[in-house]
Amino acid sequence: MTQNQEDEKWIQHALSLADKAEQEDEVPVGAVVVLDNELIGEGWNRPISSHDPSSHAEINALRAAALNISNYRLSDAQLYVTLEPCVMCAGAMVHARISRLVFGAYDARAGAAGSVFDIIPTDKLNHRVEVLGGVSEATCASVLQNFFKKRRQKND
Repeated sequence: MTQNQEDEKWIQHALSLADKAEQEDEVPVGAVVVLDNELIGEGWNRPISSHDPSSHAEINALRAAALNISNYRLSDAQLYVTLEPCVMCAGAMVHARISRLVFGAYDARAGAAGSVFDIIPTDKLNHRVEVLGGVSEATCASVLQNFFKKRRQKND
């Protein structure tokens, strides 16, 4: 399998987790952590249901992965997420030593992998994460757009 095919496969898995978030009436974002082509952690947005502002998909996936391998350092692991990470999640990835970030939709309001902030690609931190954005971008963006469209219709 090529790297592009692997990236698509894991973004599709993250999209299935975004669906779980939406079923819980959370913003539909899903994330997975992969090490040596094996899933070691997954998560989806749960800040509302968990009463935890840090319960973003990426944080939940990082926590699950760290528990799974009994190490807070996730060196050589890749994180796949349906939406460009925010500043909090970007910082967590740097601290976890994620080697590569792959995301779907860009976040023009709060993205920290180059859209609004350059946390992940900066050379000012002690660890650099390789970044690839826009994988299955249209599908990932559509999931979010449809969620917010339904929410607005419900509130009208």
